[in-house]
Amino acid sequence: MKYIVFLFVIFSYSFSYERIVALSPSINEIIYALDAQNKIIGNTTYSRFPKESNSKQKVGGYFSPSLEKIIALNPDLVIMQKHYKFMKKLNKLGIKTKVVQINNLENIKKSILDIGTITSKKDKALNIVKEINLKIKQIQNIVKDKKILFVIGHNTSLVKRIFVSGSNLYFESIINVSGNQNAYQSTVKGQPVLNYENIIALNADIVILLSPYIKENNLTKKELLEPWKDIPIKASKNNNIYFIDAKYAGMPSDRIIYFLDDFKNILQRYKKNDTSK
Repeated sequence: MKYIVFLFVIFSYSFSYERIVALSPSINEIIYALDAQNKIIGNTTYSRFPKESNSKQKVGGYFSPSLEKIIALNPDLVIMQKHYKFMKKLNKLGIKTKVVQINNLENIKKSILDIGTITSKKDKALNIVKEINLKIKQIQNIVKDKKILFVIGHNTSLVKRIFVSGSNLYFESIINVSGNQNAYQSTVKGQPVLNYENIIALNADIVILLSPYIKENNLTKKELLEPWKDIPIKASKNNNIYFIDAKYAGMPSDRIIYFLDDFKNILQRYKKNDTSK
């Protein structure tokens, strides 16, 4: 029996899938990065990078994929993140699925390797992971034991509804591997919602604002930085409020390479600006 299971696993991973539906923007980007985009027959509404992704058949959003549209495409594999109810529906219809996790750096790398195997692009996947590992090394030993807070969104006021990176997000794993700590220490996963008093209590050394859709929201960096000027926390007092507005901010795909570069630059700027040395 064990031998049969082993053969099934080997067969599953050695088979090259040719009709793939990518059920998240990150998965779509990874497949394109592997130069396997010809295997994608469908992706999600918000799969917009690279721009060629827009020509693929849309099957709904990440949280609301259309079962009917996926069935109509007749895929031989659907690659998705954790969405077990929907996965079971697909499996009952005889549609194969592959679940990948992209909630931390190790899982992102594993997902790239897994998708590389699935698409017969192992060497390409290994090269991407090698580059990610290099970028990870470059963010280490710049500064240590600093409290870093990632703020997600386009807040022009800090009165309420301030989304931050909690646990189980790859932002926290980036902070940890750099030798620092997430200013928000909690078991709350995803993006906890804080208010002004919560932010003061965290007293972060570094605050990084992630606003990839600033232009679409008709806002400027100045407008988003303004409410942080007078808040009584270390980051504000020492001019260590930073900003990343690139579209890849918040996209756990191969483009995390660029995000790691941005993070490295912020740590270097902090080190140069640190008056406590």
